[in-house]
Amino acid sequence: MLKKQHFFPHLFCFVLLMMSHFVVAQAPLSATPKSEPSPYTITEVVDGLSYPWSLAFLPHDELLVTERSGSLRKITNGQVSEPISGLPEDIYSKSQGGLLDIALHPDYSKNGWIYLSYAAGTDEKNALKIMRAKLVGLTLTEQLVLFSVTPNKDTPVHFAGRMTFLPDTTLLITSGDGFDYREQAQRLDSLLGKIIRINDDGSIPRDNPYIGQNQLPLSESTGSELTNYIYSVGHRNPQGLIYDRDRGLVFSHEHGPAGGDEVNIIDAGKNYGWPVITNGLDYSGARISPFTQYEGMEQPWLDWTPSIAPSGLIVYRGQMFPEFEGDLLVTSLKFKQVYWLHVVNNQVVKQSILWDEIAQRLRDIRLHPDGSVYILTDSAQGKILRISRDD
Repeated sequence: MLKKQHFFPHLFCFVLLMMSHFVVAQAPLSATPKSEPSPYTITEVVDGLSYPWSLAFLPHDELLVTERSGSLRKITNGQVSEPISGLPEDIYSKSQGGLLDIALHPDYSKNGWIYLSYAAGTDEKNALKIMRAKLVGLTLTEQLVLFSVTPNKDTPVHFAGRMTFLPDTTLLITSGDGFDYREQAQRLDSLLGKIIRINDDGSIPRDNPYIGQNQLPLSESTGSELTNYIYSVGHRNPQGLIYDRDRGLVFSHEHGPAGGDEVNIIDAGKNYGWPVITNGLDYSGARISPFTQYEGMEQPWLDWTPSIAPSGLIVYRGQMFPEFEGDLLVTSLKFKQVYWLHVVNNQVVKQSILWDEIAQRLRDIRLHPDGSVYILTDSAQGKILRISRDD
């Protein structure tokens, strides 16, 4: 992760950031936050991983974990496998690029499909790609690249790359703005700064919200079909994405610049404003936009200013920690903590800090079927930690 840098060349900018505060939608006065967390145990599952980015739970208590440095590994009984073969040869592992998210098909037990997101290409020409494959032993087979973000870019940052499946087995994918290409987050002839929706075979769902709506002039590197992939627009670098089946809602969070990190409820066809509206400043201290609101653009469901650098995201649904039920848990790279967002009537009424004794950059968070929580630490000797309730 490229570190967020905060520059204060003028006292005015410093005062602006010091006066910043959490902007949280308020629930009805009758709502009460959840109780304090239960006693817990933090167990180290494995260590020595090279910048682990995401994991998936396989049957028989096995795990698959991606390493941003470009390897996929299986973990069995606390033992880390050799790198799994069959990954793409064009993985671009630099800065924020590399092997990123992993997701199992909702019908994995029947079809065996594994989905991977990764940065591909070179310094001069790179893009986020999505592939699917099946795992046989320690080898990926039947590999197929389903999707590639267009246009290519020449920056090694802001790939985004999170994935989540919807109930109809379509796949949502977050695409970052490429940092130097932020204006393209508002363009319908670019897939930068978007949330994308594809069918599980890579084809375009017929009910995507922008089908046939591209009225912009197209360059040679794009085409009107790009618009058909778009689910929502106006995103910066969204690295949290989850579908909550109980509420029927998609939650996503994204990195702002110096301030303006956001959590949003994602609706098809909506515009989430970047870079036209933001509560953040540029890293130089300059204003990115004079607007924090604009007609036709969504306000954040939750804003973090100053930034926390959010990474992973889950909605807790399980029996091990009933006090978390229906709430959001978000990992932070910057503050090395887990944020517990207490949700009542679809509004955040309180924020609490969890498990800050870990004291490491946290890359991802996942909910195990048994209700325990798994966390990935972000380092060259990264760990998988399991948080379980004390008996």
